[in-house]
Amino acid sequence: MTQPQEGSLPLRSETDIVLGRQAVRKLTQELKFSLVDQTKMITAASELSRNTVVYGGGGEMRWQIVAQGVRTGLRLQFEDHGPGIPDIERALTDGWTSGKGMGIGLSGSKRLVNEFDIRSAVGVGTCVTITRWK
Repeated sequence: MTQPQEGSLPLRSETDIVLGRQAVRKLTQELKFSLVDQTKMITAASELSRNTVVYGGGGEMRWQIVAQGVRTGLRLQFEDHGPGIPDIERALTDGWTSGKGMGIGLSGSKRLVNEFDIRSAVGVGTCVTITRWK
């Protein structure tokens, strides 16, 4: 594998969102994910990157190739130091939006991956971790 086992990218602009999506595409291809699984992970990464930039005021995407027994996967972490999410349960409800979005970012991303974790504190920021296994 030509890529290191982990890395990070800044998420501060639309350009960074595109670069993040391209990086996730390359990683899922190198891990030989099926086309469907590639698309799911790229879509989730795109949504969470956009949330990081638009609602979190920018942040970082960290990636890590993970192994569990014989299976491998890709773990992505999106972290910002923005306003935080006051009601995570509500934010994970389909159709709820704090802005002008369609309200499918968090809940949709959760459905596209095998593991989803979100931590948020008002005034501190938000960290969303997703994992997709091959």
